[in-house]
Amino acid sequence: MFKNQIREKVTLLYGQEQAGQICESILTLVEKWQGKTPAYQPWVDQTSSYLITYGDSISQQGQAPLATLKTFADKHLKGVLSNIHILPMFPYTSDDGFSVVDYRAVDSDLGDWSDLNALAENFDLMYDCVINHISQSSDWFQGYLTGEEAYQDYFIVSDPALDHSSVTRPRAFPVLTPFQKADGETVHIWTTFSPDQIDINFKSPKVLLESIDILLMYAANGGRSIRLDAIGFIWKVLGSSCIHLPQTHEIIKLWRIILDHTAKGCLLITETNVPHQENISYFGNADEAHMVYQFPLPPLTLHAFLSQDSRVLTKWAEGLTLEAAANLQAASKTTYFNFLASHDGIGVRPTEGILKDSDRSMMCREVERKGGRVNYKNNSDGSQSPYELNINYLSALTEPADSTQQKAAKFLAAQSLLLSFIGVPAVYYHSLLGSENDIQGMQESGINRRINREKLDLSVLETELMEEGSLRNIICTELTRLLRIRSSQAAFSPQSKQQVLNLSCGLFALIRGEDEDTVTYVMNLTEQPQQASLLYSGYDLVSGRKLNSEFTLEAYQFVWLKHH
Repeated sequence: MFKNQIREKVTLLYGQEQAGQICESILTLVEKWQGKTPAYQPWVDQTSSYLITYGDSISQQGQAPLATLKTFADKHLKGVLSNIHILPMFPYTSDDGFSVVDYRAVDSDLGDWSDLNALAENFDLMYDCVINHISQSSDWFQGYLTGEEAYQDYFIVSDPALDHSSVTRPRAFPVLTPFQKADGETVHIWTTFSPDQIDINFKSPKVLLESIDILLMYAANGGRSIRLDAIGFIWKVLGSSCIHLPQTHEIIKLWRIILDHTAKGCLLITETNVPHQENISYFGNADEAHMVYQFPLPPLTLHAFLSQDSRVLTKWAEGLTLEAAANLQAASKTTYFNFLASHDGIGVRPTEGILKDSDRSMMCREVERKGGRVNYKNNSDGSQSPYELNINYLSALTEPADSTQQKAAKFLAAQSLLLSFIGVPAVYYHSLLGSENDIQGMQESGINRRINREKLDLSVLETELMEEGSLRNIICTELTRLLRIRSSQAAFSPQSKQQVLNLSCGLFALIRGEDEDTVTYVMNLTEQPQQASLLYSGYDLVSGRKLNSEFTLEAYQFVWLKHH
């Protein structure tokens, strides 16, 4: 069965003639890694949650940053968050880690594989597989330029005179970059994201085999989850959009077959910052990604808070619930990877077909007013449109003049939505720690995304977290408390049902679970008190109070109402 599944996918991708040899090579890799993967839990539940962080987000002089991360996580996060997503921890040359020099090595500035194994003692880990592109300084690309035979089909050469206008452009860079080979020949190489991020040619079976070996290595070294970065772009056909092509989906399905067989419990998570229907196509028929990033959630939540109006968010969530009932609940091994903030900005494209242009323009104005930046993408007609909002999520939600208590209330209200929504929640380290815009870091680097990537000193951070009444203290204390409550309630399992309630434009509400394991979530996303009217009374898990079926929520207050 397993061999037949592999054969089918390989034949679809590379043809009958090459299939036999490729399948033999894949089975050799499977044998190499068989039995070397830790005993991962078979699936996720209400206790599953992720911290998103760089390997050196928190540092301490004289200690490897990955060891410092373990020190912090063991003290503050054990029993609170089950998984830690370490953003690319490999040697790199640009894009804060996303131009990888060597997929199989840990950046020596962070530590080594032993540090990751130590971190994995108390947490499941998630690794990035940045397999669409590799640094131009990598051995692979340098070998290509110097004429090494092994790498001559690893990259994509194209003629700049051909029409590339239909190619999806996520950033404002040319699709091709000229390079000179050692023999003097000038070649134009496909570079979707930047001149330092050289796209890899998956039409080469050797590249496919490299990717399988890398994925299995990650799974064997503590990578319970593997994030497939920018995965929608891995197959190119000139004249097409070069995103979400059928071959891309078939490759992910092949990886899934291999991982399910060789590294049971290892999860594939696709990162595709695109409109919603395109994004969820990576569920396949429950045979592709285990989880997909819930990209509309960050911008739609921000829009609801900025407009003080939940109607768009509620309507979208209603549609999502129907979709979940039809597609996800029947498949016990697929769900959403929910987040509000991340190392990247807040994607705008996922709101296409959901928000009006005027709504997006409002959000852009608000972000810029609050010190953030707006990144634009090039369109095929020569125009530009907003692609990403670069701002710290807390700073985006709040006003600079707000009091500490007001900032905390607004931000925790948004985080409560993240923790309540169907799927698995992922909390960015700056969200957990109550950080705000790092304007200095953005300006000094000239990189807009650095506004939300500030590196923190452990001793300074610990002092700030201990300061009673500080923003860091309030948010970290309360958010960890909410995460503990959440993990105790079966209603918040990704497999639990979700029903969206349409109460009023100032409230957002969900019912999670059924029968005795039912929790109703109601959140006031406005600065004015709001009346809530339900069909039942209950016990509020957040405040510890009993509530009647009708109650008032103060500004940015929320409840988790456990039904009597």
